[in-house]
Amino acid sequence: MPSGVTPAPAAVPPRKQPDAPAPSPAPAPDTDAPRIVPRRNVGRWIGAGIALLLFAMLLNSVVRNDAFQWSVVGRYFTTSAVLDGLLLSLWLTAVVMVLGFLTGTVLAVMRLSGNPVLRTLSWGYIWIFRSTPLLVQLLFWFNIGALYPTLGFGIPFGPQFVTVQTVNLLGPTLTAVIGLTLHESAYAAEVVRGGILSVDSGQTEAAQALGLSRRRTLRRIVVPQAMRSIVPSAGNMLIGTLKGTSIVSVLAVHDLLYSVQLIYNQTYQIIPLLMVATLWYIAVTTALSIAQFYVERHYARGGSRSLPPTPLQRLRRRLTALRLWLRRTTAADARPAIGGDR
Repeated sequence: MPSGVTPAPAAVPPRKQPDAPAPSPAPAPDTDAPRIVPRRNVGRWIGAGIALLLFAMLLNSVVRNDAFQWSVVGRYFTTSAVLDGLLLSLWLTAVVMVLGFLTGTVLAVMRLSGNPVLRTLSWGYIWIFRSTPLLVQLLFWFNIGALYPTLGFGIPFGPQFVTVQTVNLLGPTLTAVIGLTLHESAYAAEVVRGGILSVDSGQTEAAQALGLSRRRTLRRIVVPQAMRSIVPSAGNMLIGTLKGTSIVSVLAVHDLLYSVQLIYNQTYQIIPLLMVATLWYIAVTTALSIAQFYVERHYARGGSRSLPPTPLQRLRRRLTALRLWLRRTTAADARPAIGGDR
């Protein structure tokens, strides 16, 4: 071997790996293993039984009480006078809610504006109409002719081109629309303002960084996210407005309650006719509550990982759980019999 050359190390034979232990066979399922049973909450079931008993007693007292005169309720439930009053109540509710939220949105934007004049005017409007009872407002607008006998259109602080008598202009129905709208817009403004303030300020900052205008940011980014907070309160306002329309009966507006009053003033069947109005209010309120649930579920898509289950989905889950429980109970009862046969 020439000098200066280092000999290569001898090859080391690879170490033999020990044989891996063979996997042990899976243990056979023990059919006699004890089954885990959840703890039984006896107090909860006792409380539920007492509640169901009280509800059954109340339902029985209502159904079997002859003073309610359910035959009279069924006879007047779908009469034309009652249905006309119901349609007027629904029309008032829809018009007042649309106009109220349109006006309330403007007031909320004014309240959040950087202009001190707009902010002060909006705050003053909300303060006045939330501080005055609704009945007082309706009576005030109904008697507005005593303060302003004529209304005119013309140059401010100058001559008027068109004048009209207030008594001929404001009828009972229009007075009810104006009074309810002005009242509801004050509450709608606070609902919308609360929804806008619930949106993280980082959303507005990101929109400004993208060069979006303030109006576009409010319309495309802030309001859609604020709807998750606005919809529950708006749903409560809608139901409250539906029931609040009954107060316009003091103005002789032919809503549902006033129509029922006209009937029982002739027949003196006060309780059954009031039950007619009550059942219609319950039916419409139930439909509005179901619609509110699905609207809330729609706007919750971007704020929760999983949408809340619908009532039909809840019913299916409970039926599935009941079917599985019955299957397990049947299998548990049949197991000792099979063992005894062996």
